[in-house]
Amino acid sequence: MSKLGIFLAASLLTATPLQAAKPKPLVDLINPFVGTLEDYGQLTPAAVAPFGMVQLGPDTAPANHNGYDYAARSLRGFSHTRAVGVGCAGAGGDLLVGLDYVGAPELARMDKSSERAAPGFYHLRYGGGIAADLVATRGGGVARFTLPRSGRVRLRLDPNHAYAKRISATWQTRSTQDLRAELVAGTVCDAGRYRLFTASTLRRNGRRLAMPVQIGPDRRAFVELDVRTGDVIEWRTGLSSVDGDGAALARDTELGTRSFAALLSQTRLRWQVLLDHWRPSGPEPRRALFATSLFRALQTPVAVADGDGRYRGADGIIRHAAAGHQRYANWAMWDNYRTLMPLLALSYPQQAQDIAASLVELYQTGKQRWATQQEPFLTVRTEHSGVALLDFHRKGITFDAKAALTGMAAESATLARTTPDEQIEAAYDDWATGQLARDLGDGTMAARYGEKALAYRAMWADVFKNLGADADVVKARGLYQGTLWQYRWAPVFDLPWLVAQLGPARFDAELRRFFADDLYNMTNQPDIQTPFLFAWRGHRAQSDVLVHRLLDQPVNHPYTNAGKRPIPWRGPSFALAPQGFADGMDDDAGGMTSWYVWASLGLYPLVPGEPQYVVTCPSFDRMQVRVSDGWVDIRREIAAHSAARWTDSAGLSRALGAILPHGDLAKGGVLNVGCAQGAVTAL
Repeated sequence: MSKLGIFLAASLLTATPLQAAKPKPLVDLINPFVGTLEDYGQLTPAAVAPFGMVQLGPDTAPANHNGYDYAARSLRGFSHTRAVGVGCAGAGGDLLVGLDYVGAPELARMDKSSERAAPGFYHLRYGGGIAADLVATRGGGVARFTLPRSGRVRLRLDPNHAYAKRISATWQTRSTQDLRAELVAGTVCDAGRYRLFTASTLRRNGRRLAMPVQIGPDRRAFVELDVRTGDVIEWRTGLSSVDGDGAALARDTELGTRSFAALLSQTRLRWQVLLDHWRPSGPEPRRALFATSLFRALQTPVAVADGDGRYRGADGIIRHAAAGHQRYANWAMWDNYRTLMPLLALSYPQQAQDIAASLVELYQTGKQRWATQQEPFLTVRTEHSGVALLDFHRKGITFDAKAALTGMAAESATLARTTPDEQIEAAYDDWATGQLARDLGDGTMAARYGEKALAYRAMWADVFKNLGADADVVKARGLYQGTLWQYRWAPVFDLPWLVAQLGPARFDAELRRFFADDLYNMTNQPDIQTPFLFAWRGHRAQSDVLVHRLLDQPVNHPYTNAGKRPIPWRGPSFALAPQGFADGMDDDAGGMTSWYVWASLGLYPLVPGEPQYVVTCPSFDRMQVRVSDGWVDIRREIAAHSAARWTDSAGLSRALGAILPHGDLAKGGVLNVGCAQGAVTAL
């Protein structure tokens, strides 16, 4: 019997281990080129480890938000950092490195037929046949160049290169034996700035080289050396938020003298361990898209503590993480608090614990709505951190909840409350503060923030109850990247009140109209919960059909972040191809790929902060998920009904309505979900 089978038997589950002809492991199904074409995801094939600082990948001309566009044919070089699928101009692009024969143009022709990528790995032939291979660890990266012929080559280093604003770049040393730089750049949308240190070394055929580095007046650096056919040149770099010594520590401990193959095997294993928390059974293309989505989700946030535990806080002060723990940064909470954070709470409680502690500390170190001027790493936004902390707390993730409550309460006075969406979003944060206060036994604070949260209701009744002529206008009344129709359903913490305001029949009818009239926007986050509202209301069959249409089929996409298209773009929301998302749809730091994971699972965290999931029809015949206390076995049954049944780890079974509590799920068990024949499409 397999280890999984033994575990399930010990847990008294009725499941049997996955059978016979073993399907490929998820780590071997990942396609890092998904979502890398033009404006279809803003993703990159860069080599990256789970939650890694280093995203070592190609930079093309023309470029995209992360320096790469699958359609491009010209190569600028390879840079070490980038954000994952975010907007504006992205962020990162630090320390661009390139190598070519002396006299060759800086823009090299890419041999696209040679291009390959896998978790932690990227390969390309370019120019006159140079082979570039990249591998990444958490804080280190190796760019390996194999030379096709003898001659003189130039290794060039551009510290000015960045996707957001480059504020400063300073070389601290000038030898290839230990070349160090201090880089300061703007975060996403240039809302703040971060400070990064690099420490690199040059190797030829495995031997470290000590050569002087030439620095030009524009701060670009280069080294020239004579090579023979088959020579291998490696540029090994470590990153740190703290200082050059921290970067050298990452380089020397994470990379050291280990071979490229050994480093790749190590990073692949790290990915495999995390991906093995999920064991889907179904068609390989569906499994591949699921694996690729999970791969994207587990890149954010970023682990920034050095090997000695040091890291920079959002206030610029250097601190130490406790032994055995990490500190995280690279926040995009507005984008992913609804989907990614609950995903981590479900299946990665160890990482979630350190992420929660990092968020608590963020409140204590000058948390801003977007970013501070002393960020430890590139970041996006921090709104709704308190909602995520409440959700973690109620799902058994341990952290200093009293300190979190203090920070959340202090932030309340600073929250924007001018536009309708801002009032709803501030109300959600106030609701989370009141709920956490209640959980911690502070009734007075709970009542105060509970009342403050519900103050939005008068505005909602005035603006959203009876929608007017501007209901389908993007940014009407100052809304952020959405319409009144889309933000109408946003107060998920107060859904029973919304139903009462409209009346159940009108609520259901207008929710149906929302989708029938193509008023839903799958390309952004404000209304991504709405397909699951039917199931929450007791009409699961409608959610099943709608969710699986969004997962698998071409649909109309009428909206951009700036307005409504004259003619909707029609195509799949998710696809196993470079055009992996709808036109204009960013992954937004795992926000949308986590949605794909949840929708495929047949469970959705409708109200982050409430420890429960709405049940819908799963995409897979069977899915086994590792949770904090065991395994959950989700089984899809084709039936004439939409019934669901939960069998816990002790063998006790009960019928489910629309909701499965997290407390049950976290202990392990079997979830049988009945689905209509036409609810799920085949890939």
